[in-house]
Amino acid sequence: MSANPVYIVNTSAYFPNQPVSNDEMEEYLGYINGKPSKSKKIVLRNNAITNRYYALQKGGKSTHTNAQMTALAVRELFDNDPEKLKDIELLSCGTSSPDQMMPSHGVMTHGWLPEAGGIEVVSPAGVCCAGMHALKFAYLAIKAGEVNTAVATGSERFSGLLVSDVFEEEAHKLVELNENPYIAFSKEFLRWMLSDGASAFLLSDKPNEEGLSLRIEWIEGVSYADRMEPCMYMGSEKEADGTFKGFMDYTPEEIMNKSIFSVKQDISLLSDNIVPLGGQKIKEIFEKKGLTVNDIDHFLPHISSNFFRGKIYDMIEEYGGGIPYEKWFINLYTVGNVGAASIYLMINEMFHSGKLKKGEKLLLLVPESSRFSYMYAMLTVV
Repeated sequence: MSANPVYIVNTSAYFPNQPVSNDEMEEYLGYINGKPSKSKKIVLRNNAITNRYYALQKGGKSTHTNAQMTALAVRELFDNDPEKLKDIELLSCGTSSPDQMMPSHGVMTHGWLPEAGGIEVVSPAGVCCAGMHALKFAYLAIKAGEVNTAVATGSERFSGLLVSDVFEEEAHKLVELNENPYIAFSKEFLRWMLSDGASAFLLSDKPNEEGLSLRIEWIEGVSYADRMEPCMYMGSEKEADGTFKGFMDYTPEEIMNKSIFSVKQDISLLSDNIVPLGGQKIKEIFEKKGLTVNDIDHFLPHISSNFFRGKIYDMIEEYGGGIPYEKWFINLYTVGNVGAASIYLMINEMFHSGKLKKGEKLLLLVPESSRFSYMYAMLTVV
């Protein structure tokens, strides 16, 4: 029995509120210890992001949950026609910033889509790769003939973790101890990187009768947690001796004083390893699939910062023969780093751009620094 082909037949995106410029960021996120950030300009200069979106009003009040944004993106797939939601057989939702630890993000999204009726729902966990894991689950379900139609999503609502309230208690403690009142760069760094939003794909075992579809040729992933320690984390902390300590082993007071639920990143570990490790799998995939750069018409790498653009170019040059920049598509600069949604948002923009031509191939690359995982995929325009 042959496997079913799988097509992305529609894509959508949802961004909360209006885009936020660099100058406005602290009006939404707030000032830590009442002072402007010292690191903001440095980080923004490196990441080259000019706009991002927050599910916040100025002053930090929330306007949307992650599940609400995801559901709105799903509704957009069906032209906001509630009757069409009944066509969904499987809902697969990836995020690294769920609104709660339980229930899962997927079922909370489903709760905002009651017209869909009772359906199978899955919620892959992770960071940037979570959206690709959601896509792969939906892809494999259709490929195996389990369902004919599925929806996969990637979404994030990081802003709730970036507001000054999350860090304020720690800042006060530092002042009391007569120490530097500025929060550690590993915690503040991501305040100037992350953005909110959601995107959704409608998958089918049949292509569109009119217009273009994207056939999923393959999706592959790899984790290097066998050799790498955690690099990006939340609800946990690295101890001085290198051990990793989760939130359940902290007292409530320590959770506040140490801002345990802030998102942190080990910058030195990130910059030394994220690109070289991604190149190892690229080389393996190219060799296994018999691919050359001439087979690729569009390259969509998810990057967290413009700092990595040249490094990834050099990596592809070394491991895959080089993909010229004219084949690259990145929208980081206008929408920000939306984590698990970023690759969806790039594909969505291309899908509706009118620039894709039948027969063209899109190579996707999604790195995740959390403990160094990577997802890769190939799509063909049909």
